[in-house]
Amino acid sequence: MTEPVKGPASYFPSIEKKYGRPIEEWVELIRSSPLTRHMQLVTWLKTEHGLGHGHANALVAHTLAEGK
Repeated sequence: MTEPVKGPASYFPSIEKKYGRPIEEWVELIRSSPLTRHMQLVTWLKTEHGLGHGHANALVAHTLAEGK
């Protein structure tokens, strides 16, 4: 039996389904942004790309944890 996915990655299936882009695309988009602070990136994803707060926050947290 596998452990359920926890943390930001738990949002990934619904992000891909709702916005029609793979997670890797979102990660690359965040990495290519000149913004570096967590909340700046969250706000940018919400205003420029129409993501909800929870989805934007999960993507940014995941990307920054990997090392932007």
